[in-house]
Amino acid sequence: MTEHETLEAPARTKKNGAATYNESSIKVLEGLEAVRKRPAMYIGDVGARGLHHLVYEVVDNSIDEALAGRCDHIEVTIHKDNSISVSDNGSGIPVGLHEKGVSTLQIVMTVLHAGGKFDKDSYKVSGGLHGVGVSCVNALSEHMISTVKRDGKVWKQEYRAGVPQGDVVQIGTVKKGDTGTTQWFKPDSTIFKALEYRWDTLAERMRELAYLNPTVTIVMRDEREDGMEETFHYKEGLVGFVRYIDEQRTGIIKPILVSGERDNVMVEVCFEYNSSFSENVFSYVNDINTRDHGTHVSGFRSALTRTLNAYAQKNKLIKNDKIQLTGDDFKEGLTAVVSVKVPEPQFEGQTKGKLGNGEVEGIVRSIVGDALTEYLEENPKVGKTVIEKVFNAAEAREAARKSRDLIRRKSALESTTLPGKLADCSIEDPEHCEIYLVEGDSAGGSAKSARDRRTQAILPLRGKVLNVQKARLNKVLENEEIRAIFQALGMGFGETLDISKARYGKVILMADADVDGSHIRTLLLTLFFNYMRDLIESGKVYIAMPPLYKIKKGKQEHYAFDDGERDVIIERMRRDARSVPTPRDEEGTEEVIDDGTTRTRDGIVISRFKGLGEMNPEQLWATTMNPETRTLQQVSIDNAMDAAHIFETLMGDAVEPRRQFIERNARYVRNLDV
Repeated sequence: MTEHETLEAPARTKKNGAATYNESSIKVLEGLEAVRKRPAMYIGDVGARGLHHLVYEVVDNSIDEALAGRCDHIEVTIHKDNSISVSDNGSGIPVGLHEKGVSTLQIVMTVLHAGGKFDKDSYKVSGGLHGVGVSCVNALSEHMISTVKRDGKVWKQEYRAGVPQGDVVQIGTVKKGDTGTTQWFKPDSTIFKALEYRWDTLAERMRELAYLNPTVTIVMRDEREDGMEETFHYKEGLVGFVRYIDEQRTGIIKPILVSGERDNVMVEVCFEYNSSFSENVFSYVNDINTRDHGTHVSGFRSALTRTLNAYAQKNKLIKNDKIQLTGDDFKEGLTAVVSVKVPEPQFEGQTKGKLGNGEVEGIVRSIVGDALTEYLEENPKVGKTVIEKVFNAAEAREAARKSRDLIRRKSALESTTLPGKLADCSIEDPEHCEIYLVEGDSAGGSAKSARDRRTQAILPLRGKVLNVQKARLNKVLENEEIRAIFQALGMGFGETLDISKARYGKVILMADADVDGSHIRTLLLTLFFNYMRDLIESGKVYIAMPPLYKIKKGKQEHYAFDDGERDVIIERMRRDARSVPTPRDEEGTEEVIDDGTTRTRDGIVISRFKGLGEMNPEQLWATTMNPETRTLQQVSIDNAMDAAHIFETLMGDAVEPRRQFIERNARYVRNLDV
């Protein structure tokens, strides 16, 4: 069985200086070569996200064993060299001779679309239905070792860049019932741009899987300098999951758990309402996180809206007959986890972001609707509390309607409703335009003078924008700065968001490099996360990185973004001057501090910028706005559940969790909001 991808190779001949397209232009990639040639097609990208995705692919195989009832213990270890090992006590990958003439283990590890997931006798449900998971990991690892315990024996095979380094060999024996698989791999440094695994990123996925599979225990270890270890095992399952998501919010009802099975589709839903104004719904199909939801979530939403609406009408709980409850009203303060197990799931795209099975919608709607109707009849106080919350949301929606209409735009190129303080760019192609949201009028003035007027727009923001984590939409739309942002971007917000109408290809947050600046960036990111999340997920939101220091000696002038870079530049200047490096706090260094400026005895002048407004337009252009020299950090959401939890921790009402989070993470990151 041979997998291949057809690619266009460089042409062999030229005619009049141009490449000629002929038979020799076609190249066939055999086996796992296609994965190494186009890794992003299989794992998303070759940055940090793709690096961590390798671990998820291997762990998902162990979880599939758990779904089949053959595994209840998984161990994940980050080794000192940033290699990974994943061990489980499942049945172990078969090692016997396959009909293709080699060991089945080798087939699983080296052939795309090979695995037991296609056989419903072996796996009733599974996440890895595409069958490319572990073979992709093998292809993208410079070294990988598979060890299998099965039938009282231990088997092993090694690979380099996906190529077996010998046959599958027996290396020992174990007790008859001792079974399982261990996969050790080291990502290929020639493929990945990032090679360091983040504990928090992996831990969130392990926590997620443990909540979804309450019979499984996942142990995660870090053998690097931190030496951390954590065990994830949650007997409460989805109830515990919802409580974890909402631990920084005040619940107004207890979590409601619904489960059932119909036509071999297993449904489990847990939800509650809290006192906040945002919605958090997380969905899974066979433990795969469906970021874009799909038919299982539409079935849940339909059941929730219909059942609660019918209950409100039946019990005359609507205070004002002029206000009709809509589906949006039932979202405010809702936290839910929707998990389904589907034998033959149909996903939209390789990333499995959205479930497409039409039959699942009806099954979920029926199971949730029937169970919720019965629950409300038995718990009338819960029903009354929820309807009161929903009705208040409906009133706020009506109050927000006029404000919403004021800031909608008829087209992306129309400028009649743009905020007056916006300095827009002159060209009209959004893909070549970018907007800077700039903290403060002073910095905004410098930015307007520094910018490239053709492609760069400037929107100065006065003070700190509203914390939308604590406000309803009508209050959000009353905020002048937020209205200006919505108007300038021109693509709507919330349910009306359409990023195809965005007036700019990049939205860049530019604030001072201090604590206040970090707070303003976090407030803006909270706004984008809650009302324009698609803009973040499409990779259009960036953070500008203004320098903290200017270091000058004679005609030499350099900028540094942090203390470490400042010290490196100073040492290099001293080295170039053939001076012996002298620490600043030892004899031989004189500091004259005046308005943030330090002068050393050997003539190096170190200026610390107090804010963007201190820079003249030339400095701001050279350090922060010139596309050729600037540094931008792209904002991404690796895990929506994790992001929602962090935003609520940082921007919610509870003070103690925020203090604990900052103390726990301050030493690991430069910017909490990045």
